[in-house]
Amino acid sequence: METTYQLLDGKKISAEIKQEIAAEVNRLLEKGMRRPHLAGVLVGHDGGSETYMASKVKACEEVGFTSSLIRYDVDVTEDELLDCVHRLNNNEEVDGFIVQLPLPKHIDEQKIIESINPKKDVDGFHPINVGRLSTGLPCFVSATPKGIVELLKRYNVPTSGKHCVVLGRSNIVGKPVSQLLIQKGYPGDCTVTVCHSRTPNIKEICLSADIIIAALGQPEFVKADMIKPGAVVIDVGTTLVPDPTRKSGVRLTGDVKFDEVAPLCSYITPVPGGVGPMTIVSLMSNTLLAGKGLTW
Repeated sequence: METTYQLLDGKKISAEIKQEIAAEVNRLLEKGMRRPHLAGVLVGHDGGSETYMASKVKACEEVGFTSSLIRYDVDVTEDELLDCVHRLNNNEEVDGFIVQLPLPKHIDEQKIIESINPKKDVDGFHPINVGRLSTGLPCFVSATPKGIVELLKRYNVPTSGKHCVVLGRSNIVGKPVSQLLIQKGYPGDCTVTVCHSRTPNIKEICLSADIIIAALGQPEFVKADMIKPGAVVIDVGTTLVPDPTRKSGVRLTGDVKFDEVAPLCSYITPVPGGVGPMTIVSLMSNTLLAGKGLTW
């Protein structure tokens, strides 16, 4: 049974939110406050990290933020990186900052994350922000889950009483998005099932889902025989797969086999242009909160 699906257009919604943030920045300037300042720390030259960081810098320009980028070679020591975090924590001109992951193997990522001041942790990875999220307290919510929930909200997608299946249990997407969707109020009040690599009968569980959030990192894992008609499908996956028909030789693919799944859906996100732009704009939103002095 096919349905007429609506595309959840992250590109369009993120552009609207950028305009809202830019207007808020202008209001801050009119009050004599300074522009919010986002700093980024980039170690090495990982292609994905370079692209992501460049898009963050560009987004800062578009909304009127100040941005700065601190680069280190791949052989930077853990102590040098911790010293950089300490300086940013104590720099009153920097409202929020991110340390781009992944980090080289010789550096303890968790140690770096825990050294960040939670009130400047606009990535929302610090255990204090994670703990506050789980108890429904004000905090910085990690950007991808925040973007997903905002997308559902902007399209008025019903969530109350719905069965949401989250595919993936990462600290960056799976766990926090499941926390957001079980919170009281809209967009929340879902019954959430989290599936992962050790879950048996994933197909059967997905067939009972009103909302599926696919964040496994497995290209085209979700197929038509896993979707019940009218389901909402959010594709978080971004994997480069070989494609000889493309000039680059690769194409960006999500965790959902879009062409066969979309006709069954009520709403679905594309890849690219769905969750990706919402992640960037959510980081901007967190930085605005930091610039305005998010208080707990």
